[in-house]
Amino acid sequence: MRIIGYARVSTSGQTLDAQLEQLGKAGCACIYCEKASGATSDRRELLRLLADLQTDDIVVVTRLDRLARSTRDLLNTLTIISDHKACFRSLADSWADTTTPHGRLLLTILGSLAEYERELIRARTMEGRARAKASGVRLGRRPKLDPQQQRQALRRRLAGEPLDAIAQSFRVSATTISRLQPKQV
Repeated sequence: MRIIGYARVSTSGQTLDAQLEQLGKAGCACIYCEKASGATSDRRELLRLLADLQTDDIVVVTRLDRLARSTRDLLNTLTIISDHKACFRSLADSWADTTTPHGRLLLTILGSLAEYERELIRARTMEGRARAKASGVRLGRRPKLDPQQQRQALRRRLAGEPLDAIAQSFRVSATTISRLQPKQV
């Protein structure tokens, strides 16, 4: 029986240090680490961990959300662990232990709640973006050309000058010039 840890952070600005320390204290002989969003299915280290599982291994994470962000992802991952006749345990969620029926039930319920919370966050974010747009906040990167440059480039384009020549004079791509519309300048 091996105790195998899995540590994940979502962005490169975050650190794995706290998770690695906790997993080490939990007796993990091997720890798979990665920086990848939990919402993506292409988590290479998790896939490697699952492929390397052996009978009676225990997969340990510091928190349940380090393993999965959706109920489907959680259940799929736990099924793979179970198919290898291995177990799962979350350090922060002591009830999350797939060796018991109660643990399996609670994991399913909490996985659903985690997915619900993620949907609420997504809805609030979308509402906030919509409010910001409605109040005139421009989202995204700053335009490469100021309004005067946009008008000048558009006049030259409408006069038939080649896009490449206009783009070169402003030190932008031809695509930037081609996207200019009369109604936006």
